[in-house]
Amino acid sequence: MAEAAILRNAVEATERIARGGRNLLAGIFVAIALAFAVFAGMTGDTFFFRLATEALIFAGLALSVDLLLGYTGLLSLGQALFFGFGAYVSGLVLKNVAPSFWAAIGITLAATLLVGTIAGIISIRARGVYFALITFGLAQVAFKVVFNTREIGGSDGIIGIPQIRAEFGLFSVDTQSPAGFFLLTLAFMMLLYAGCAYLVQTPAGRLLVAIRTNESRVPFLGYSPWRAKLFAFVAAAVVAALSGSLYPMLRGLVSPELLAFQISGNAVIMVVIGGVGTLAGAFYGSAILTMLKSVIGTFTEYHLIVIGALFMLSVIFFPKGLAGYALPRLERWVARRRGRA
Repeated sequence: MAEAAILRNAVEATERIARGGRNLLAGIFVAIALAFAVFAGMTGDTFFFRLATEALIFAGLALSVDLLLGYTGLLSLGQALFFGFGAYVSGLVLKNVAPSFWAAIGITLAATLLVGTIAGIISIRARGVYFALITFGLAQVAFKVVFNTREIGGSDGIIGIPQIRAEFGLFSVDTQSPAGFFLLTLAFMMLLYAGCAYLVQTPAGRLLVAIRTNESRVPFLGYSPWRAKLFAFVAAAVVAALSGSLYPMLRGLVSPELLAFQISGNAVIMVVIGGVGTLAGAFYGSAILTMLKSVIGTFTEYHLIVIGALFMLSVIFFPKGLAGYALPRLERWVARRRGRA
């Protein structure tokens, strides 16, 4: 009994240090983002504010991919399905129901729980590459349906989505304000990160890690891998859709391209660059990829070739991603601080 208690305490201490390292990495990102906001606000540069806000929104999509891939071992090649679904539901609510931030978020959440559950029941029966192909196929079907449905704009998408004010009781944020909406998006994404970080520390989160490690042994512990994977799938769908719900507030439009495979592929690239299984790495990966696309795109129309080459080099020489290499150093720093306390 004493040995078991010692082992349990050691495991809990290790988990606290790992959690502290991830949160510190997320805190560093927030500090960088706030420093950027101060600099961009002083220069009055609207373009980079909007670009940075878009990077944050797509970071939420990457976060959902990392929740599946990094903790459950499920590679989704169709996560754009939920990102685009969230964007369309939000856009339709803002344009046709009520120009309300909370209405768009609430209806998107409710609709995604239903759609994510249905898609999850279809997808998680398969494993490995077959799961990836099923998610890819579902996203392609959704893309074609949206592309050919005139009632929701067809190939043109939905345009003319009104700008709104997000009301928070004592204050409000105008989505037309580049700085204000950037800070709102940053806070929203950090809430999504906090939710995911909390989830992976719960017994349900540990069960997901057990499935990734050895799914065949999980039933012997008295748990259902199918239910756990469905839970993870729906949770990731919700994160992606809520992130997508902010897109029409930023751009004032949505298009079928938000459900295309390129969006899903970019999210996977962001996770790999940032670090699989780190959560916070999704934000760094999204910032890096968005910056590369913007900078390289100004010099050549073949920027995707350059980005593809850089991605292959990062996989070969930095397989753990940016956060994967930074986390051990941050964890050692956290351990030293805890040791002094």
